[in-house]
Amino acid sequence: MIERHGTLFVVSAPSGAGKTTLCRAMRLRLPELAYSVSVTTRPPRAGELDGVDFSFVTEARFREMLARGEFAEWATVHGNLYGTRATALEQALAAGHDVLLDIDTQGAAQLRARYPEAVLVFIVAPSLKELEQRLRERRSDAETEIARRLQRAREEIALWRRYDYLIVNRDVKEAMEHLASIIQAERCRTGRLRLTLPDLEVSE
Repeated sequence: MIERHGTLFVVSAPSGAGKTTLCRAMRLRLPELAYSVSVTTRPPRAGELDGVDFSFVTEARFREMLARGEFAEWATVHGNLYGTRATALEQALAAGHDVLLDIDTQGAAQLRARYPEAVLVFIVAPSLKELEQRLRERRSDAETEIARRLQRAREEIALWRRYDYLIVNRDVKEAMEHLASIIQAERCRTGRLRLTLPDLEVSE
């Protein structure tokens, strides 16, 4: 019999690199993978649902949650507040469920400090030119916002060595295979397992 504590998988990327798309696809591919819905003060984008994509709250409500210590991590990103609820996250891990988080680099650093066993994955576009094109194709940001996101992308990419894995998102299908392989490999890592066989003594 194999027993293990759940593994926390943290995926970060510059805006436009495709992390949200990859995480959504991975949730469909591995339905047993728990997904923590982040809390944010930013307004919903077209097609986003409250409680599914994010929990959308006012800044006052977010500050109240922060004061009560409800977040495992939180950060200000592009002028908006984002946070991950600690209770739901820790309950899922304790129950043996793997959890996938779509988190910026600030939050990822906080989670690594709080949960040293977390697995951090960084996603990048093939080039800054490609990243800029993807941001423009969204048609949801003004020029000043695109420029700010590109500057922030340069700062985030400089942190890539703080992560355990790097995926270059040239093609969504290929990148998804890479992310799935990382998750499956970590699930088989001996350091995360406890093996008990009824007819064999196995040392820890």
